[in-house]
Amino acid sequence: MTAAEGYPGVGRVLVIIPTYNEADNVRSITERTRTAVPDVDILVADDNSPDGTGAIADELAVADDHIFVLHRAGKEGLGAAYKAGFAWAKDKGYDAVVEMDADGSHAPEELSKLLDALAGNDVVLGTRYISGGSVHNWPMHRLLLSRGGNIYIRMALGMPFKDATGGYRAYRIGVLDKIDVATIASTGYSFQVEMAWRSYRQGYRIVEVPITFTEREHGVSKMSGNIFKEQLLRVTLWGAQARKESLLGLLNRKPRQGSTWP
Repeated sequence: MTAAEGYPGVGRVLVIIPTYNEADNVRSITERTRTAVPDVDILVADDNSPDGTGAIADELAVADDHIFVLHRAGKEGLGAAYKAGFAWAKDKGYDAVVEMDADGSHAPEELSKLLDALAGNDVVLGTRYISGGSVHNWPMHRLLLSRGGNIYIRMALGMPFKDATGGYRAYRIGVLDKIDVATIASTGYSFQVEMAWRSYRQGYRIVEVPITFTEREHGVSKMSGNIFKEQLLRVTLWGAQARKESLLGLLNRKPRQGSTWP
């Protein structure tokens, strides 16, 4: 199958890589991605990085017709960058999109695992916390925070996923319309949870595949305490709303003829 036809079983795939001050990483991540899976295209969504990331991405796009750049006005958060990238992908007629960090924490060499799984599913979550997955170079407190957060998410939302916060994942393009991604309010890492939550509630086929997550070597992590608090607050609200809807549905259910309610 040629690059024009796309990835086998999936079609035309766009890997979206949001960037903000990733001048030290953008060359490497795009080169590794193009080497690992030549059949995909790449969109660098740059939030007007003051370190010149956007200009570097432009150079890469000139040299490789599989690389594109979306210049955004300023730093608006991970969720906003992905939503802009999704809209770009839909406009250009792609069949699937992949979310990938610019800092190398998501190994492009594992991209084919996600796409192979997407051939038989609607959503694929790259997962650190199942057999075969791992986390490298994280301090223990950060690992405990992440694993504890995912346990809370499973309890609050009833989703079975071991890693709902991970950012390495793939979606068929039709999923984005059905879950109305344009209305997602989350802007930080809770964006990933909300995407998984909406997809799960719509009944899509979602599968987790193991990945190796490696902490960045260059640049500064975008994670902060405020982002983590936003995530927990939103998850709590979504869980409460879902339980309320379930209770109202039960109360409004009519009893079967000849039986007593409920």
